[in-house]
Amino acid sequence: MPGATIKLLVKELSGKSILVSGDVSGLELDGIPVEILASRIVSALEGREGIRIADRVLIDSIVAEIKGEKSPDPIEVAQRTDFMAPASEIDARYTIASRENDRSGTGTEGFVSYFRNRLARLRSIIGSQRAGVSMMVQSIENLKSYSAGREVTIVGMVSNRVVTKNGNIMVILDDETGDSRVIFMNGTSQKAKELFEKARRIVNDEVMAVNGKISGPFLIADEIIWPDVPIKQRTTTEDDIAIAFISDTHAGSKLFMERNFANMIKWLNGGIDEKRGLAGKVKYVVFGGDVVDGIGVYPNQDRELSILDIYSQYKLFMNMISSIPDYIQVFVIPGNHDAVQRAEPQPSLTPQLLRDFRADNIHMLPNPSFLSLHGVDVLAYHGTSLDSMIRSIPGLTYADPAPAMIELLRRRHLSPIYGGNIIVPSSSDNLVIDRIPDILHMGHVHKNALSNYHGVDILNSGTWQSRTEFQVIQGHIPSPCVLTVYETKESKFTTINFER
Repeated sequence: MPGATIKLLVKELSGKSILVSGDVSGLELDGIPVEILASRIVSALEGREGIRIADRVLIDSIVAEIKGEKSPDPIEVAQRTDFMAPASEIDARYTIASRENDRSGTGTEGFVSYFRNRLARLRSIIGSQRAGVSMMVQSIENLKSYSAGREVTIVGMVSNRVVTKNGNIMVILDDETGDSRVIFMNGTSQKAKELFEKARRIVNDEVMAVNGKISGPFLIADEIIWPDVPIKQRTTTEDDIAIAFISDTHAGSKLFMERNFANMIKWLNGGIDEKRGLAGKVKYVVFGGDVVDGIGVYPNQDRELSILDIYSQYKLFMNMISSIPDYIQVFVIPGNHDAVQRAEPQPSLTPQLLRDFRADNIHMLPNPSFLSLHGVDVLAYHGTSLDSMIRSIPGLTYADPAPAMIELLRRRHLSPIYGGNIIVPSSSDNLVIDRIPDILHMGHVHKNALSNYHGVDILNSGTWQSRTEFQVIQGHIPSPCVLTVYETKESKFTTINFER
């Protein structure tokens, strides 16, 4: 009802010290998002001194402005009837291993349980891969029983890292029993320099082991041992199929490159000649989050939106991907712009959000999710933690996200820095990488990247949104509309540029 919307607007503006004049009581506001209307009223009255009043003239003009911003009609993708796709003759074989948090509590006990589980699982991984396990002490408290000069290996979680006045690096390692001060010497030998550079990459809250010698209250480090991923053989398939990877479409944004995205779907339908044979091999498509731009994700976002309603944003996205051939299995995880909880792990997009959209070949999954596609293991994670890793580790940049993704693999954790990315505590840390994927797929940073680490293919699938004002300010140049396709029989990646 209009009256109810007026009441919501009054409530929204009262918290911002803005009064609503009485002449708006009969104003028609049906279909106008109250948050967006309030945001624009605040912007219009910004800087005015004294009592700020939103009168009918002001609200009428803003409502007219919002109503004038019509949602774009989705571009229809015509299917080619003469397109013979080999993948359509092959049965899909996939399994999904998604982890939902048990939400054991957000209080102190919940976080204690969460971090203890992380420590225990990563300590076990280190122990199983460490050749010199006999030197590993059972707990940090046990260090007190060892004499000076004794060589030991300890495992703990980093609670702090500082540079001392002598230019050394001191790291505090904690476990359930106590803490230890570990010194990384800023020495002159080649080995010391290499170790010191490794120590500069240590981040808070990660789990690691350190080998060194006891010296009074300190452990003088000689080696860092990360959980790391072991070297693995590439997985290949007998069937000649392919997996396409996509992320950060941001449907609903004025910068969503809708026509380019439609051309990509047209390509999947055999409607574009370039690499048409490869299109016919695609059996699976994995979306890595931020499928829509969302509402209220950042200040004044509404001015950069072409669609001001979250349900309409998802309707546009779902209408477009419903044109993907039905023999292709499509997997969608959310990201930080999507309308689910911000904290990770994130639940899947709900039927209510999608207005009960249904398609047998389209699967909504949590973030992260572990997929086995024809025997090829894919760990799909949106990648929000890349922000905190890039800020914390020298040399990492948004221009090439692959090294930051490798650092996550090295730590066997998708979001090691607490506070850099919001997490939901539970009795089990579901962001631990305890199963090694063939492909690690992320998005978030809007920059394509391909690399390989210890046999794990590293893939960031970029974006389908053109450069935002924020990216201009940051000097970040995205790489939009680049589709990455992986051929499973040959273990081969191909990129196709749809920006043209």
